[in-house]
Amino acid sequence: MRFEVNRDVFSEAVSFVVKLLPQRNPQPILAGILIEASADGLSLSAFDYEASARTLIDATVDDPGTILVHGRLLSEIANRLPNAPVTVRVDDDGGILLTCGSATFTLASMPVAEYPAIPEVTGESGLVPAEDFATAIAQVAFAASRDDVTPVLTGVQLEVSGNHLSLVATDRYRVALRQIPWDAAGGATQEGATALVPARTLTEVGKTFAHSGQISIAFSGSGDREIIAFTAGNKTVTSLLIKGNFPPVRRLFPEQTEHHAVVSTSEFAEAVRRVSLVLDRSAPLRFTFTAEGVSMDAAGTEQARATESVDATLAGEDVTLGLNPQYLLEALGAVRSEFSRVTFTSSDNANKLSPVLITAQTSVDRAGEDSFKYLLQPNLLLR
Repeated sequence: MRFEVNRDVFSEAVSFVVKLLPQRNPQPILAGILIEASADGLSLSAFDYEASARTLIDATVDDPGTILVHGRLLSEIANRLPNAPVTVRVDDDGGILLTCGSATFTLASMPVAEYPAIPEVTGESGLVPAEDFATAIAQVAFAASRDDVTPVLTGVQLEVSGNHLSLVATDRYRVALRQIPWDAAGGATQEGATALVPARTLTEVGKTFAHSGQISIAFSGSGDREIIAFTAGNKTVTSLLIKGNFPPVRRLFPEQTEHHAVVSTSEFAEAVRRVSLVLDRSAPLRFTFTAEGVSMDAAGTEQARATESVDATLAGEDVTLGLNPQYLLEALGAVRSEFSRVTFTSSDNANKLSPVLITAQTSVDRAGEDSFKYLLQPNLLLR
């Protein structure tokens, strides 16, 4: 096999397929990148049985063939090559020779026959705006659990409904939901189609495809090998879906939202960051919402204490509750609007531990779009 390729194109392609490979792989063969040279150009793939990445790039192929080479090593080399065309060929002993300008590398070839087949996607698909999808992932994925004891909570649930795609994540203490436009690509995608995608994989998809125009999302497979594929341009990422029933968290979102407070998102977030500095890591921060504003009170170890108040517009009775400051800050960062509305889901009993709903607010008097919703469970205050 022998081919020549542009250095920047080759480096970007290798970096793309390597991103989804785990840092520690139990099977050495899965640390490889599969490179296939043909008359159509160069195909680079990586697969670890749960996720795969594949891209096609232009190259001058003098001798078609397939090689398997250690992915992270090739990525480090490709990122540091001089500004010259890259030539790759297999020598008579089976080794891989990579030449770029005056630099030459000899790499070991891994056994291609032992590499698993890359998943092929033939299922129904639809289209989403890439920028909206990337933003939605960033607004939701952080709310997924990082505890593998309950696998279904480590994913983001994708749900197709009419001309919308919803992304939902929860870790039992909070729920994040975002809705974006969905083009069913000729009406092929089944109404109500769902996919529970690992949050880590979906986050990489968002970062990689954020500026790709449109992303094609395809549902494929059945039984224990259900997969979802994301394609934009010459790049495709597939992910094995998480098996299990995602909890019915949508029913937790309230319909009545009269009892609420409106705050400046940035001012509120900055105050929360300052006051929570004295708190122990798992301790809640006390919030008191009144007609005068919202005050924060934190008591930490070694007699440390902090208080601060910011302006707020309150509709309804005064409320005192405890919230996890980090969870609240992540919500405020995801709202992406100048003002935020904090809705108290139970106005009958202000002392009851009922979730608060955080949504966007265009101005003090006007609510923003309801495409993003964040539900946060308060903490018990012991003082």
